[in-house]
Parts: sequence; C-alpha cells; structure tokens
Amino acid sequence: MRRSRSPAGGRAPRVTQQVHHELAELVRTEVKDPRVGMVTITAVEMTPDYAYATVHFSVLPDDQDTVAHTLAGLQHAAGFLRTQLARRVRIHTTPELRFRHDRSSEHGMSMSRLIDQANERHADD
Repeated sequence: MRRSRSPAGGRAPRVTQQVHHELAELVRTEVKDPRVGMVTITAVEMTPDYAYATVHFSVLPDDQDTVAHTLAGLQHAAGFLRTQLARRVRIHTTPELRFRHDRSSEHGMSMSRLIDQANERHADD
C-alpha cells in the first residue's frame, strides 16, 4: 500500500525540526568548550539529500569578538555534534554541520532604534 504525501512537504520538515531540536539540546548540555557560551540555535536548513545542514545561531553579547569565538568553538565541536546527532536522529546520512551567525536580532535592534528615533521626532513636532 502506498503512503500519500502530505501537502506540507512530508518528511523533510520533520527531519529538519528534529535536527534543530537535537542540536539545540546538544549545544546546551554537551558542548563543554568555554568559547561556546550563551548560544541559541535559531534555525537549521538542510539540503534535500541531508548531506549538509546550515545551522544558524545567535549569541549574547552580540559583538564581533564573541561571535568569532563562538563560531570557532562551534566549528571545533562540529565533529562531536555530528556523531551525537547520528546517535539521536535515524536518517540515512548524518549531515555535515556548517555554522552561520544569525544577524536577525541585530537587525531587529537597529529597526527598533529607528522607530524610537521617529517617535521622538514625531513627539517634538
């Protein structure tokens, strides 16, 4: 009997969500590198063949030094994270992890400052 495909894309979004959840848990509980501090995994994007996963992260404080140190720590832990991920998520290929800093919080703060400035000007008029 054939399975019907779900309209939302089926298995790929579920696998991506599971990888996201497991990586967030692993980074929070298992990574002991002191360079990896207050990190949040904000998104995971996987290639259709599951060979690569781009892991987006944010960090506090969000300055260049902290981001660079955190990125170095995550890249150093990538092999460990991939091994642990293979034990937790059963897929035919465990993806190679690539880390990218998520600048959305920086962009949001910038937009918030612009709105505050506009409101101040409007109040002065």
